[in-house]
Amino acid sequence: MITCQFEDGFKVLLRHVVVDTLVFNQAGQILMVKRTAKLLEGGKWGLAGGYMDRDETTAQAAVREVYEESGWEVKDLTLLAIIDNPKRPKEDRQNVSFVFFAEATQQTGEPDWESDEVRWFDLNNLPPRDQIAFDHASHIELYQKYRQEGLSLPIL
Repeated sequence: MITCQFEDGFKVLLRHVVVDTLVFNQAGQILMVKRTAKLLEGGKWGLAGGYMDRDETTAQAAVREVYEESGWEVKDLTLLAIIDNPKRPKEDRQNVSFVFFAEATQQTGEPDWESDEVRWFDLNNLPPRDQIAFDHASHIELYQKYRQEGLSLPIL
């Protein structure tokens, strides 16, 4: 939570904004990163993502986080959903997540310290749900539902 003090001295707790991105290659596989042990949900697989920085848009944050955590560049970034549930599972900071999907173009960098491993998975052969961080398995399921049912985007 962020503590914010307004002009009249009133203090309030605000929620963080995060981005999560489902990145697909031309074979339809999804990119997942194994979170380093130092992080919340360390040792589990997750989508590339993280906190939005000051002076950047959510789209810029998504592109940056994918690159930082995997070394991959992406194109055709599309907003899938905004997850604003204050009771997200395994989440203690009440983050509001902007969930995107994108196409991988090329790997021009190396993963940063947050990722112990980067791997492509077939959607029908993902890690077990209890080995996927936060609610990222739900994001993947939502994407699959969008593809199957043609839901309108973004999903709120």
